[in-house]
Amino acid sequence: MAAIKTESTHPYVTAVQEIAIQWLLRNKSPWLHPDFIFYRTKQGRKFKENCDYVHKVAEDIIDKRRREIENADLSSKKYLDFLDILLTAKDENVEGLTKSDIRNEVDTFLFEGHDTTASAISWILYSLAEHPEHQKRCQEEIDRVVSETKSGELEWKDLGKLEYLTLCIKEGMRLHSPVPGVSRVNSHPIQVDGCEIPTGSIILLNFYSLHHNPTVWGEDHMEFKPKRFTKEHSEKRDPFAFCPFSAGPRNCIGQNFAMSEEKVVLATLLQKLSFTLDKEHNVEKVIAAVMRPTDGIKLYVHSR
Repeated sequence: MAAIKTESTHPYVTAVQEIAIQWLLRNKSPWLHPDFIFYRTKQGRKFKENCDYVHKVAEDIIDKRRREIENADLSSKKYLDFLDILLTAKDENVEGLTKSDIRNEVDTFLFEGHDTTASAISWILYSLAEHPEHQKRCQEEIDRVVSETKSGELEWKDLGKLEYLTLCIKEGMRLHSPVPGVSRVNSHPIQVDGCEIPTGSIILLNFYSLHHNPTVWGEDHMEFKPKRFTKEHSEKRDPFAFCPFSAGPRNCIGQNFAMSEEKVVLATLLQKLSFTLDKEHNVEKVIAAVMRPTDGIKLYVHSR
């Protein structure tokens, strides 16, 4: 599976897509796991080239902002953004984050800010097109919320009022898992069913399987049912049964931003448009670093 390229595709987007595909292929090939072997293959060299480019983009952004901070008074800014905070943060020893620490966070924010969010929005639209009754209910809610604003447009403070759309977003992320899984290295031994996972093991957390566990979600776990995320149902469920953004100290730093972004984009689209399925097009999933459709998602778009 190759990265999708168009004339307008930014090189950064192409690089990220290729990294995700190369990561998947390497994971499926045990003989490529050792760095000594992988980085001597054509695939490994291309992977490194893409990683170097992605890191360079992040470093250029960081360096530009660092120069701006050095030549400006941050106290005059009404709000400090994500990068301002990273660059000015100090610990109890008045030590700031290292260049590598900052770059890792910026890489995460850039990657998660476009690729995984785009995947989530696409899959949620697919499910809403597949279930017009839920799409209509979302549109009615959006129309009501917007009608109550002074500007006649969706405002930031109104995002919390989009309760049913939020249920659909969460159910879409459960059903399709835009991030199908993550890897973690355990810092302490873990006991599981009488077996010990030693410190330093690489553990793959399969969120797609977690989100389709019939013991938790029922035998209808492959169906789109937003009511699973009502307060009544959520309170009965283990909080770690649903982890679209991972959990714990290594969870996604941009999860609140991602949820807001998804609400804004979906509400803006659904306010003006309706979506129906192209029933002649078969949609199949490809599990990689980000959940993708094999041959895209095709929907008909109608003005409301």
